Amino acid sequence: MPDGAACMSSHCEHKLMTKPNRHDAAENLPGAHEAPQAATPNNEHRHADAEMARVLGTTPFRMALDTSGAGIAHWKHEPLHDIVEPMTHHVIMAYNGTVQHMERRTGRQVAIGTFRPGVVIIIPEGSSSRWDIPKPVDVVQLYLPHQTLARVADEADIAAPIDLLERTAHPDPVTSRLLISAADVIDGTEALDTLFRQQLTDLLATRLLAAHTGAPSTPRPATGGLAPKTLLRAIERLRSDSDADVSLAALASDAGLSRFHFCRAFKESTGLSPHAWLRQHRLEQAMNMLRDPDTSIVSVAAELGYASQTAFAAAFKRLTGETPTDWRRRMR
Repeated sequence: MPDGAACMSSHCEHKLMTKPNRHDAAENLPGAHEAPQAATPNNEHRHADAEMARVLGTTPFRMALDTSGAGIAHWKHEPLHDIVEPMTHHVIMAYNGTVQHMERRTGRQVAIGTFRPGVVIIIPEGSSSRWDIPKPVDVVQLYLPHQTLARVADEADIAAPIDLLERTAHPDPVTSRLLISAADVIDGTEALDTLFRQQLTDLLATRLLAAHTGAPSTPRPATGGLAPKTLLRAIERLRSDSDADVSLAALASDAGLSRFHFCRAFKESTGLSPHAWLRQHRLEQAMNMLRDPDTSIVSVAAELGYASQTAFAAAFKRLTGETPTDWRRRMR
């Protein structure tokens, strides 16, 4: 995913509103008509990751969650013929498999869609439907709490209703591309991964508000970067040791801004999102340490907070095209 995509500067904790969601599908069966989809979230519903594990009968290829259950998961599963029960999160999916037809039934409402790259699927919080998918599936999912959607709407000065629409194989290459690319941008360090997920979640929430609600809205434009002293404080926090809180919430709080406006202003000032800036800084640290032949690659990985030498090597190669060993050999 492009570094700039993690902030929404160039484009685009309360109960779910009970206004019915409009059903959306790529194709409707003959005679089918749109009916309201009742959302009924409550505390007894499962977190999205738990419900998906139950209904898919497997474990995710990759998953990164926070304590609320919000996060991103990459699933590869077999054909599905089951009911997805109500969940405590909105679930937004980007399909990444072979083209196939599928059926989704919500109450008396039936939709036939065509799964192909570039389409998204949205299961609003609290809704339930039966899925019949005849072939294996490769899909990346975002688990989005409604309070996050409401916060982003508030920070972006979006006053329109924020009920998400049910979507079935709905063409949206922008959302699909962002979500699919996210599954591969996991660096293996808690600070980087958390900051990346926070930025991406806010970005995708903004996109959903712009394209997938009953009254689509766009954020009011804002310009201008951070004040010099505010930017310096943010950079000092990002440069601090691996135990420091470099979450988007902490950075925004220091600046006295919302997460939405801090992210936009930081990019305006530096040309990079906070995550991209921190990733570049960590890469420069890694290169400086690798120049010392007495410093092992294992110790570099540990010093920078990577979960393993393998995770560090994979992240280093993504950014440089070389493994740490090859880079060190070439620099001698």
